[in-house]
Amino acid sequence: MNSALPAPAALAASGLVKRYGELVALAGVDVAIRAGESVAVMGASGSGKTTLLHCLAAVLAPDAGSVRLWVPGGAPLELVGMSEDERSAVRRTHLGFVFQDHLLLPELTALENAALPLLLLGHPRGSAEAHAQAWLAALGLAGMEDRRIGQLSGGQAQRVAIARAQVTGAPIVFADEPTGSLDSTTSSEVLVALLRATTGQGRSLVVVTHDPDVAARCDRVLHMRDGRIVGESLREAAPQFAEGAR
Repeated sequence: MNSALPAPAALAASGLVKRYGELVALAGVDVAIRAGESVAVMGASGSGKTTLLHCLAAVLAPDAGSVRLWVPGGAPLELVGMSEDERSAVRRTHLGFVFQDHLLLPELTALENAALPLLLLGHPRGSAEAHAQAWLAALGLAGMEDRRIGQLSGGQAQRVAIARAQVTGAPIVFADEPTGSLDSTTSSEVLVALLRATTGQGRSLVVVTHDPDVAARCDRVLHMRDGRIVGESLREAAPQFAEGAR
């Protein structure tokens, strides 16, 4: 008999509704993300997958519903009802983000980009850059710290974005089409790096993707249509879910 404890919740949402005028982008979505798991969200354009990611990540406030985030050593945070300043503080402290076009600052070096979240949180520059340098090295970018973003390949720039997303120790990383602008070989390399930096460290990853190869590497795949989750597929040996504080 398997006596392993079920994984606790990292994030749980219920009854999420989001409208843009007459368009219903989310129509009562329930979803839970386990600690340490990877979840892919797939669906056609307009299915609601990016809106779901933005509501889970405290970027957008839903019109109705609840989003609870479990933070290490603390009580769960209810994100719905927070002010924009409060949501911004949650994003800076507890969440990481990787975007399709990385959204790095071209005037900064790789090291400065990776260290930026820690600097914004008030960490001394020396310790922030030392931590960022360790992440860049772990992602295969040792020796490239002083290069500006325009001097890096697409895959290298995306790994800088992964370092930036993880430098604060964020327990959950959200990725929106992180391999969408990369060729197949580079896409595979970036995905491996992203998984090692998140679930490989016991953290959670939520990724919106059109790429079935990306989805196949995740523990679960949620399929969306017309603002609803209409199906779910599990990778073999994915952990069982039990909601609870961490």
